[in-house]
Amino acid sequence: MKTAGLIGGMSWESTALYYKLLNQQVRERLGGLHSAKIIMESVDFHEIEVLQRENQWQEAGRLLADIALRLERGGADFVLLCTNTMHKVAPMIEDAITVPFLHLADATAEKVLARGEKKVGLLGTSFTMEEDFYRERLLRRGIEVITPDAARRGEINRIIFDELCCGEVHERSKQIYLQAIDTFAVQGAQSVIFGCTEIGLLVPVEQSSLPVIDTTRVHVDAALEYMLA
Repeated sequence: MKTAGLIGGMSWESTALYYKLLNQQVRERLGGLHSAKIIMESVDFHEIEVLQRENQWQEAGRLLADIALRLERGGADFVLLCTNTMHKVAPMIEDAITVPFLHLADATAEKVLARGEKKVGLLGTSFTMEEDFYRERLLRRGIEVITPDAARRGEINRIIFDELCCGEVHERSKQIYLQAIDTFAVQGAQSVIFGCTEIGLLVPVEQSSLPVIDTTRVHVDAALEYMLA
């Protein structure tokens, strides 16, 4: 079994889900007392959020790249970044290490294509929904990506940072997400990508009017395939 290196803490709630799912699925696949071999470094998300807000992406990238290098030196055979938004600095992380970096957007694109889909809705932070670093990796695979209108994007982003990352789950916020998904369905999306690792904590997949691609679980599945290959 290979050792996974996890860069976590963005937020710790979703990182805890990564840890839980990796261990559960290793046990399911291997049986007995097996569990996942994991090295993890978890950041103080407040520091990262300040760098995001102040547009200091180079500094944020250097910070995460240093963590990735420490994970590699500590024995990690590959690295996972347990957040969608911070994949904006993925190239800096990839340049810093020699072990594989399993990109979350690539794993998501593979999942969409495996389902035979060509048009998807994307929910996430404003950075993820509006910038090219994430959507472009899907577009280059022939996947059309649609997002909510500007006002709804702002509200979706606010809910992530002000509520979900603080461990708060509110019914009103869930309804805002469900309404956005309903709009995607009207626009012809074949599924919806939960492009933030916290969204699955708010929206039960069975309540979505579209099939859900939960990026946390997709990323974990990709990690498992590599870990147990």
